[in-house]
Amino acid sequence: MTSSAPFLSRRAALSMLGLALLGLTASAAAAVVHYQLLADPLYRSVCDFNDTWSCTQVYESAYGAFWGIPVAVGGVVWFAAVTLLAVTGLRGAARSGPAGALSGRVAGYIFVLSIAGLSAVLYLGYASVFVLKTYCLFCFITYFAVAGLFLVSGAAADGTMTGLPRRALGDLRALVRSPVALSLAVALGAGAIALVALFPRQVDAVTAAAAAAAAAPIRTLEASEQSNFDQWYASLPRVPLAVPADGAKVLIVKFNDYQCPPCRMTWEQYKPVIAKYMAQYPGKVKFVTKDYPLDGECNVNTPGAGHAAACEAAVAVRLARAKGRGEAMEEWLFANQTQITPDLVKQGARSIGGITDFEAQYAKTLELVKADIAMGASLKVTGTPTFFVNGTRVPIIKAEFFDAAIAYELTH
Repeated sequence: MTSSAPFLSRRAALSMLGLALLGLTASAAAAVVHYQLLADPLYRSVCDFNDTWSCTQVYESAYGAFWGIPVAVGGVVWFAAVTLLAVTGLRGAARSGPAGALSGRVAGYIFVLSIAGLSAVLYLGYASVFVLKTYCLFCFITYFAVAGLFLVSGAAADGTMTGLPRRALGDLRALVRSPVALSLAVALGAGAIALVALFPRQVDAVTAAAAAAAAAPIRTLEASEQSNFDQWYASLPRVPLAVPADGAKVLIVKFNDYQCPPCRMTWEQYKPVIAKYMAQYPGKVKFVTKDYPLDGECNVNTPGAGHAAACEAAVAVRLARAKGRGEAMEEWLFANQTQITPDLVKQGARSIGGITDFEAQYAKTLELVKADIAMGASLKVTGTPTFFVNGTRVPIIKAEFFDAAIAYELTH
Protein backbone atom coordinates (compact mmCIF):
# COMPACT_ATOMS: atom_id res chain seq x y z
CA MET A 1 0.00 0.00 0.00
CA THR A 2 2.41 2.63 -1.19
CA SER A 3 0.56 4.40 -3.99
CA SER A 4 -1.31 7.65 -3.46
CA ALA A 5 -5.10 7.76 -3.62
CA PRO A 6 -6.28 11.33 -2.90
CA PHE A 7 -9.97 10.47 -3.27
CA LEU A 8 -12.39 7.57 -3.37
CA SER A 9 -13.85 6.70 -6.75
CA ARG A 10 -17.62 6.89 -7.04
CA ARG A 11 -17.70 3.34 -8.37
CA ALA A 12 -15.89 2.00 -5.28
CA ALA A 13 -18.15 4.03 -2.98
CA LEU A 14 -21.29 2.70 -4.65
CA SER A 15 -19.93 -0.85 -4.49
CA MET A 16 -19.28 -0.57 -0.76
CA LEU A 17 -22.70 0.96 -0.14
CA GLY A 18 -24.41 -1.77 -2.17
CA LEU A 19 -22.56 -4.55 -0.33
CA ALA A 20 -23.30 -2.95 3.06
CA LEU A 21 -27.01 -2.66 2.26
CA LEU A 22 -27.07 -6.27 1.01
CA GLY A 23 -25.50 -7.48 4.24
CA LEU A 24 -27.76 -5.27 6.36
CA THR A 25 -30.86 -6.66 4.64
CA ALA A 26 -29.74 -10.27 5.08
CA SER A 27 -28.77 -9.70 8.73
CA ALA A 28 -32.10 -8.01 9.47
CA ALA A 29 -33.97 -10.92 7.86
CA ALA A 30 -31.91 -13.38 9.91
CA ALA A 31 -32.65 -11.43 13.10
CA VAL A 32 -36.38 -11.49 12.33
CA VAL A 33 -36.27 -15.26 11.77
CA HIS A 34 -34.31 -15.82 14.98
CA TYR A 35 -36.78 -13.65 16.89
CA GLN A 36 -39.69 -15.68 15.54
CA LEU A 37 -37.97 -18.92 16.52
CA LEU A 38 -37.60 -17.66 20.08
CA ALA A 39 -41.20 -16.41 20.20
CA ASP A 40 -42.98 -19.28 18.44
CA PRO A 41 -41.68 -22.87 18.67
CA LEU A 42 -43.85 -23.89 15.68
CA TYR A 43 -42.50 -21.15 13.42
CA ARG A 44 -41.15 -22.41 10.09
CA SER A 45 -38.43 -20.23 8.58
CA VAL A 46 -38.69 -19.15 4.96
CA CYS A 47 -35.12 -20.36 4.45
CA ASP A 48 -35.69 -23.90 5.78
CA PHE A 49 -35.53 -25.75 2.46
CA ASN A 50 -34.41 -29.17 3.73
CA ASP A 51 -32.21 -30.74 6.41
CA THR A 52 -29.06 -29.41 4.75
CA TRP A 53 -30.25 -25.86 4.00
CA SER A 54 -31.92 -24.86 7.25
CA CYS A 55 -31.64 -21.48 8.98
CA THR A 56 -33.46 -22.89 12.00
CA GLN A 57 -30.86 -25.59 12.65
CA VAL A 58 -28.01 -23.07 12.30
CA TYR A 59 -29.60 -20.44 14.54
CA GLU A 60 -30.51 -22.99 17.21
CA SER A 61 -27.03 -24.52 17.18
CA ALA A 62 -24.19 -23.57 19.52
CA TYR A 63 -22.97 -21.10 16.89
CA GLY A 64 -26.25 -19.19 16.49
CA ALA A 65 -25.76 -17.00 19.55
CA PHE A 66 -22.97 -15.87 21.85
CA TRP A 67 -23.71 -14.98 25.48
CA GLY A 68 -27.38 -15.40 24.59
CA ILE A 69 -27.24 -12.70 21.87
CA PRO A 70 -28.06 -13.99 18.37
CA VAL A 71 -25.23 -13.55 15.86
CA ALA A 72 -27.71 -11.89 13.48
CA VAL A 73 -28.12 -8.98 15.92
CA GLY A 74 -24.38 -8.35 15.81
CA GLY A 75 -24.57 -8.48 12.02
CA VAL A 76 -27.28 -5.81 11.94
CA VAL A 77 -25.19 -3.45 14.10
CA TRP A 78 -21.99 -4.08 12.10
CA PHE A 79 -23.58 -3.58 8.69
CA ALA A 80 -25.46 -0.48 9.91
CA ALA A 81 -22.13 1.09 10.94
CA VAL A 82 -20.54 0.19 7.61
CA THR A 83 -23.56 1.57 5.74
CA LEU A 84 -23.20 4.97 7.43
CA LEU A 85 -19.49 5.03 6.63
CA ALA A 86 -20.20 4.07 3.02
CA VAL A 87 -22.73 6.91 2.71
CA THR A 88 -20.09 9.31 4.05
CA GLY A 89 -17.60 7.99 1.53
CA LEU A 90 -20.09 8.35 -1.31
CA ARG A 91 -20.74 12.00 -0.44
CA GLY A 92 -17.04 12.80 -0.87
CA ALA A 93 -16.30 10.39 -3.72
CA ALA A 94 -14.33 11.73 -6.66
CA ARG A 95 -13.98 15.14 -5.00
CA SER A 96 -10.78 17.00 -4.28
CA GLY A 97 -9.94 18.79 -1.06
CA PRO A 98 -10.93 17.72 2.49
CA ALA A 99 -14.08 15.89 1.39
CA GLY A 100 -12.13 13.75 -1.06
CA ALA A 101 -9.39 13.01 1.46
CA LEU A 102 -12.01 11.98 4.03
CA SER A 103 -13.65 9.63 1.55
CA GLY A 104 -10.33 7.85 1.08
CA ARG A 105 -9.96 7.44 4.83
CA VAL A 106 -13.55 6.16 5.05
CA ALA A 107 -12.48 3.30 2.81
CA GLY A 108 -9.66 2.64 5.27
CA TYR A 109 -12.05 2.59 8.22
CA ILE A 110 -14.33 0.16 6.39
CA PHE A 111 -11.31 -1.99 5.58
CA VAL A 112 -10.35 -2.15 9.28
CA LEU A 113 -13.92 -3.15 10.19
CA SER A 114 -13.88 -5.69 7.36
CA ILE A 115 -10.81 -7.39 8.80
CA ALA A 116 -12.71 -8.02 12.04
CA GLY A 117 -15.86 -8.96 10.12
CA LEU A 118 -13.99 -11.36 7.86
CA SER A 119 -12.47 -13.12 10.89
CA ALA A 120 -15.95 -13.62 12.32
CA VAL A 121 -17.52 -14.94 9.11
CA LEU A 122 -14.60 -17.27 8.43
CA TYR A 123 -15.15 -18.82 11.87
CA LEU A 124 -18.93 -19.02 11.41
CA GLY A 125 -18.57 -20.30 7.85
CA TYR A 126 -16.19 -23.02 9.01
CA ALA A 127 -18.66 -24.01 11.73
CA SER A 128 -21.51 -24.14 9.21
CA VAL A 129 -19.72 -26.08 6.47
CA PHE A 130 -17.41 -28.41 8.40
CA VAL A 131 -18.96 -28.72 11.87
CA LEU A 132 -22.73 -28.41 11.45
CA LYS A 133 -22.74 -29.45 7.78
CA THR A 134 -25.90 -27.33 7.60
CA TYR A 135 -26.22 -24.09 5.66
CA CYS A 136 -28.17 -20.87 6.06
CA LEU A 137 -29.01 -18.74 3.02
CA PHE A 138 -29.06 -15.45 4.94
CA CYS A 139 -25.72 -16.34 6.54
CA PHE A 140 -24.04 -16.98 3.20
CA ILE A 141 -25.34 -13.68 1.85
CA THR A 142 -23.72 -11.87 4.79
CA TYR A 143 -20.49 -13.82 4.27
CA PHE A 144 -20.45 -12.70 0.64
CA ALA A 145 -21.12 -9.08 1.63
CA VAL A 146 -18.32 -9.03 4.21
CA ALA A 147 -15.82 -10.62 1.82
CA GLY A 148 -16.82 -8.15 -0.90
CA LEU A 149 -16.39 -5.20 1.47
CA PHE A 150 -12.97 -6.49 2.48
CA LEU A 151 -11.81 -6.66 -1.14
CA VAL A 152 -13.36 -3.40 -2.36
CA SER A 153 -12.39 -1.31 0.67
CA GLY A 154 -8.90 -2.79 0.70
CA ALA A 155 -8.33 -1.72 -2.89
CA ALA A 156 -9.95 1.69 -2.34
CA ALA A 157 -7.93 2.36 0.82
CA ASP A 158 -4.62 1.82 -0.94
CA GLY A 159 -2.33 4.71 0.00
CA THR A 160 -4.38 5.85 3.00
CA MET A 161 -3.67 3.18 5.62
CA THR A 162 -0.28 4.44 6.80
CA GLY A 163 -1.61 7.72 8.13
CA LEU A 164 -5.02 6.39 9.17
CA PRO A 165 -4.35 6.04 12.92
CA ARG A 166 -2.91 9.57 13.03
CA ARG A 167 -5.87 11.07 11.19
CA ALA A 168 -8.56 9.10 13.08
CA LEU A 169 -8.56 11.45 16.08
CA GLY A 170 -9.01 14.45 13.79
CA ASP A 171 -11.91 12.76 12.02
CA LEU A 172 -13.54 12.06 15.38
CA ARG A 173 -13.25 15.72 16.28
CA ALA A 174 -14.79 16.69 12.96
CA LEU A 175 -17.65 14.25 13.63
CA VAL A 176 -18.34 15.87 17.00
CA ARG A 177 -18.41 19.33 15.38
CA SER A 178 -20.92 18.24 12.72
CA PRO A 179 -24.50 18.16 14.06
CA VAL A 180 -25.68 15.78 11.33
CA ALA A 181 -22.77 13.36 11.67
CA LEU A 182 -22.95 13.42 15.46
CA SER A 183 -26.71 12.80 15.41
CA LEU A 184 -26.27 9.81 13.10
CA ALA A 185 -23.47 8.38 15.24
CA VAL A 186 -25.53 8.80 18.43
CA ALA A 187 -28.56 7.25 16.71
CA LEU A 188 -26.45 4.27 15.61
CA GLY A 189 -25.04 3.78 19.10
CA ALA A 190 -28.41 4.13 20.79
CA GLY A 191 -30.04 1.82 18.27
CA ALA A 192 -27.33 -0.81 18.77
CA ILE A 193 -27.68 -0.67 22.55
CA ALA A 194 -31.48 -0.85 22.34
CA LEU A 195 -31.40 -3.76 19.89
CA VAL A 196 -29.01 -5.78 22.05
CA ALA A 197 -30.86 -4.89 25.26
CA LEU A 198 -34.41 -5.44 24.02
CA PHE A 199 -33.89 -8.40 21.68
CA PRO A 200 -34.83 -11.54 23.65
CA ARG A 201 -31.70 -13.39 24.65
CA GLN A 202 -31.77 -17.09 23.96
CA VAL A 203 -31.15 -17.83 27.64
CA ASP A 204 -33.80 -15.35 28.84
CA ALA A 205 -36.41 -16.74 26.46
CA VAL A 206 -35.64 -20.25 27.64
CA THR A 207 -35.86 -19.30 31.31
CA ALA A 208 -39.16 -17.47 30.83
CA ALA A 209 -40.65 -20.36 28.90
CA ALA A 210 -39.54 -22.85 31.54
CA ALA A 211 -41.00 -20.75 34.35
CA ALA A 212 -44.32 -20.36 32.52
CA ALA A 213 -44.52 -24.07 31.82
CA ALA A 214 -43.72 -24.99 35.41
CA ALA A 215 -46.46 -22.69 36.70
CA ALA A 216 -49.23 -23.86 34.38
CA PRO A 217 -50.87 -27.28 33.91
CA ILE A 218 -50.60 -28.99 30.54
CA ARG A 219 -53.16 -27.37 28.29
CA THR A 220 -55.44 -29.42 26.04
CA LEU A 221 -55.37 -28.24 22.42
CA GLU A 222 -58.50 -26.84 20.82
CA ALA A 223 -59.92 -28.82 17.90
CA SER A 224 -58.52 -26.39 15.30
CA GLU A 225 -55.13 -26.35 17.03
CA GLN A 226 -55.12 -30.15 17.12
CA SER A 227 -55.92 -30.36 13.42
CA ASN A 228 -53.18 -27.88 12.49
CA PHE A 229 -50.70 -29.62 14.74
CA ASP A 230 -51.46 -33.06 13.30
CA GLN A 231 -50.91 -31.75 9.76
CA TRP A 232 -47.64 -30.06 10.77
CA TYR A 233 -46.39 -33.07 12.72
CA ALA A 234 -47.22 -35.52 9.93
CA SER A 235 -45.14 -33.40 7.54
CA LEU A 236 -41.95 -33.77 9.61
CA PRO A 237 -39.35 -36.24 8.30
CA ARG A 238 -38.90 -39.56 10.09
CA VAL A 239 -35.57 -41.39 10.35
CA PRO A 240 -34.60 -44.81 11.71
CA LEU A 241 -33.02 -44.82 15.18
CA ALA A 242 -30.64 -47.50 16.42
CA VAL A 243 -32.16 -47.31 19.91
CA PRO A 244 -34.09 -50.31 21.28
CA ALA A 245 -37.72 -49.51 22.11
CA ASP A 246 -38.08 -52.55 24.40
CA GLY A 247 -41.67 -53.04 23.34
CA ALA A 248 -42.72 -49.41 23.82
CA LYS A 249 -45.07 -47.95 21.23
CA VAL A 250 -43.51 -44.48 21.57
CA LEU A 251 -39.74 -44.03 21.82
CA ILE A 252 -38.55 -40.53 22.73
CA VAL A 253 -34.84 -39.82 22.33
CA LYS A 254 -33.30 -36.57 23.54
CA PHE A 255 -29.76 -35.50 22.63
CA ASN A 256 -28.74 -33.47 25.64
CA ASP A 257 -26.08 -31.13 27.08
CA TYR A 258 -26.26 -30.31 30.80
CA GLN A 259 -24.84 -26.82 30.20
CA CYS A 260 -27.46 -26.02 27.54
CA PRO A 261 -30.27 -23.69 28.78
CA PRO A 262 -32.90 -25.08 26.34
CA CYS A 263 -32.02 -28.57 27.61
CA ARG A 264 -32.87 -27.44 31.12
CA MET A 265 -36.07 -25.83 29.88
CA THR A 266 -37.30 -28.95 28.11
CA TRP A 267 -36.25 -31.11 31.07
CA GLU A 268 -38.53 -29.01 33.29
CA GLN A 269 -41.34 -28.62 30.73
CA TYR A 270 -41.57 -32.15 29.41
CA LYS A 271 -41.03 -34.09 32.63
CA PRO A 272 -44.72 -33.97 33.69
CA VAL A 273 -45.82 -34.82 30.15
CA ILE A 274 -43.64 -37.92 30.02
CA ALA A 275 -44.60 -38.91 33.57
CA LYS A 276 -48.29 -38.66 32.64
CA TYR A 277 -47.98 -41.05 29.71
CA MET A 278 -45.75 -43.48 31.58
CA ALA A 279 -48.41 -43.67 34.30
CA GLN A 280 -51.37 -43.94 31.92
CA TYR A 281 -49.70 -46.32 29.43
CA PRO A 282 -47.20 -48.44 31.40
CA GLY A 283 -44.50 -49.83 29.14
CA LYS A 284 -45.89 -48.02 26.09
CA VAL A 285 -43.72 -44.88 26.31
CA LYS A 286 -39.94 -44.97 26.70
CA PHE A 287 -37.71 -41.91 27.19
CA VAL A 288 -33.98 -42.12 26.48
CA THR A 289 -31.37 -39.41 27.04
CA LYS A 290 -28.37 -39.42 24.72
CA ASP A 291 -25.32 -37.28 25.42
CA TYR A 292 -24.26 -34.61 22.96
CA PRO A 293 -22.08 -32.22 25.02
CA LEU A 294 -21.13 -29.04 23.17
CA ASP A 295 -17.55 -29.32 24.34
CA GLY A 296 -14.58 -29.85 22.06
CA GLU A 297 -12.89 -32.01 24.68
CA CYS A 298 -15.10 -34.97 23.79
CA ASN A 299 -17.19 -33.73 20.83
CA VAL A 300 -15.08 -33.15 17.73
CA ASN A 301 -18.18 -31.88 15.94
CA THR A 302 -18.42 -28.74 18.12
CA PRO A 303 -14.96 -27.15 18.49
CA GLY A 304 -15.05 -23.88 20.40
CA ALA A 305 -18.70 -24.27 21.44
CA GLY A 306 -17.84 -23.12 24.96
CA HIS A 307 -19.52 -25.62 27.30
CA ALA A 308 -16.30 -26.46 29.14
CA ALA A 309 -17.88 -28.73 31.77
CA ALA A 310 -20.36 -30.57 29.55
CA CYS A 311 -18.23 -33.70 29.06
CA GLU A 312 -17.63 -34.04 32.81
CA ALA A 313 -21.35 -33.49 33.45
CA ALA A 314 -22.34 -36.27 31.02
CA VAL A 315 -19.91 -38.67 32.69
CA ALA A 316 -21.15 -37.69 36.16
CA VAL A 317 -24.76 -38.54 35.28
CA ARG A 318 -23.77 -41.90 33.79
CA LEU A 319 -21.78 -42.84 36.88
CA ALA A 320 -24.59 -41.61 39.15
CA ARG A 321 -27.14 -43.74 37.27
CA ALA A 322 -25.09 -46.82 38.11
CA LYS A 323 -25.67 -45.95 41.78
CA GLY A 324 -29.37 -45.19 41.31
CA ARG A 325 -28.78 -41.45 41.68
CA GLY A 326 -28.93 -40.35 38.04
CA GLU A 327 -32.08 -38.24 38.38
CA ALA A 328 -30.72 -36.42 41.44
CA MET A 329 -27.47 -35.75 39.57
CA GLU A 330 -29.36 -34.34 36.58
CA GLU A 331 -31.44 -32.12 38.83
CA TRP A 332 -28.34 -30.78 40.58
CA LEU A 333 -26.56 -30.06 37.29
CA PHE A 334 -29.50 -28.18 35.82
CA ALA A 335 -30.04 -26.25 39.06
CA ASN A 336 -26.39 -25.17 39.04
CA GLN A 337 -26.12 -24.84 35.28
CA THR A 338 -24.98 -21.20 35.15
CA GLN A 339 -21.99 -21.78 37.43
CA ILE A 340 -20.76 -25.31 36.86
CA THR A 341 -17.11 -25.94 36.05
CA PRO A 342 -15.29 -29.26 35.64
CA ASP A 343 -14.12 -29.09 39.27
CA LEU A 344 -17.61 -28.22 40.53
CA VAL A 345 -19.06 -31.16 38.57
CA LYS A 346 -16.57 -33.48 40.26
CA GLN A 347 -17.60 -32.12 43.67
CA GLY A 348 -21.27 -32.63 42.81
CA ALA A 349 -20.56 -36.12 41.55
CA ARG A 350 -19.12 -36.99 44.95
CA SER A 351 -21.75 -35.28 47.13
CA ILE A 352 -24.88 -35.91 45.00
CA GLY A 353 -23.97 -38.97 42.96
CA GLY A 354 -21.95 -40.76 45.62
CA ILE A 355 -19.08 -41.20 43.15
CA THR A 356 -15.70 -41.57 44.84
CA ASP A 357 -13.67 -42.75 41.83
CA PHE A 358 -14.64 -40.13 39.21
CA GLU A 359 -11.11 -39.72 37.82
CA ALA A 360 -10.52 -43.45 37.61
CA GLN A 361 -13.81 -44.03 35.77
CA TYR A 362 -13.68 -40.91 33.59
CA ALA A 363 -11.81 -42.09 30.48
CA LYS A 364 -13.76 -45.35 30.17
CA THR A 365 -17.12 -43.64 30.67
CA LEU A 366 -16.24 -40.85 28.27
CA GLU A 367 -16.00 -43.44 25.48
CA LEU A 368 -19.70 -44.20 26.05
CA VAL A 369 -20.47 -40.49 25.79
CA LYS A 370 -18.53 -40.37 22.52
CA ALA A 371 -20.63 -43.24 21.19
CA ASP A 372 -23.75 -41.12 21.76
CA ILE A 373 -22.02 -38.19 20.04
CA ALA A 374 -21.25 -40.36 17.02
CA MET A 375 -24.89 -41.41 16.83
CA GLY A 376 -25.98 -37.77 17.03
CA ALA A 377 -23.58 -36.79 14.28
CA SER A 378 -24.94 -39.56 12.03
CA LEU A 379 -28.43 -38.11 12.61
CA LYS A 380 -27.20 -34.58 11.79
CA VAL A 381 -27.65 -33.32 15.32
CA THR A 382 -26.07 -29.86 15.39
CA GLY A 383 -27.34 -28.43 18.66
CA THR A 384 -29.12 -29.33 21.85
CA PRO A 385 -31.67 -30.34 22.75
CA THR A 386 -32.62 -32.38 19.69
CA PHE A 387 -35.66 -34.65 20.10
CA PHE A 388 -36.75 -37.65 18.07
CA VAL A 389 -40.22 -39.10 18.73
CA ASN A 390 -40.42 -42.49 17.01
CA GLY A 391 -37.75 -41.18 14.64
CA THR A 392 -39.54 -37.91 13.89
CA ARG A 393 -37.20 -35.01 14.54
CA VAL A 394 -39.22 -32.59 16.68
CA PRO A 395 -38.04 -29.00 17.31
CA ILE A 396 -38.35 -27.40 20.72
CA ILE A 397 -42.09 -26.94 21.22
CA LYS A 398 -44.40 -26.01 24.07
CA ALA A 399 -45.38 -28.73 26.53
CA GLU A 400 -48.92 -29.02 25.14
CA PHE A 401 -47.58 -29.69 21.65
CA PHE A 402 -45.06 -32.21 22.94
CA ASP A 403 -48.01 -33.86 24.69
CA ALA A 404 -49.89 -33.85 21.38
CA ALA A 405 -46.92 -35.47 19.61
CA ILE A 406 -46.91 -38.41 22.02
CA ALA A 407 -50.69 -38.75 21.75
CA TYR A 408 -50.40 -38.73 17.96
CA GLU A 409 -47.88 -41.58 18.02
CA LEU A 410 -50.02 -43.62 20.42
CA THR A 411 -53.06 -43.37 18.14
CA HIS A 412 -51.37 -43.75 14.74
